[in-house]
Amino acid sequence: MATTQSMSKPGLYRIRDPLQMVWVLQGNALVAVPANSNVKPVTMCSVPCQHMTSGENSHIYLGVESGGLCLFCMDIQGQPTLQLKEKNIMELYKDPHVQNPFLFLRAMEGATSTFESVAYPSWFIATASVGGQPITLTKDRGRDYNTNFYFEPMGYSRPLRVLGQGQKMSSRTSV
Repeated sequence: MATTQSMSKPGLYRIRDPLQMVWVLQGNALVAVPANSNVKPVTMCSVPCQHMTSGENSHIYLGVESGGLCLFCMDIQGQPTLQLKEKNIMELYKDPHVQNPFLFLRAMEGATSTFESVAYPSWFIATASVGGQPITLTKDRGRDYNTNFYFEPMGYSRPLRVLGQGQKMSSRTSV
């Protein structure tokens, strides 16, 4: 079922896992590394698939903002594998045909999101618990890989608490 809204550009997102691993582009691969001031994480872009809906979950295409690369799932030697492929994400958005190898089912689990491959059901985007490893696909959720991610829109910031007159910031005052 097609949606009625139209986008002129993709949404931009920061992505990290609960271990504070962020994604960086190394050559033509996405790698998870610990976040720190010397690391420049990629900005992810996302658009919905206009031709699929699934209740609260959403079918989306994912890409890297700079470089014209999109996440793509393919079989390599009998194993579903996550790849980056040169593709303009807006072409996927405008395509009247669903492009399953590029498509992910985003589901919310509390404050985090999971990204399940549509081409390979039960296979999820995942990061290892050790930094420097490529972003991959796994079907063993909760074992060796993390499959939950904070997927935060760019420009989002937590609202600051305004202090009243005479109120001082203390270690108990949350911001």
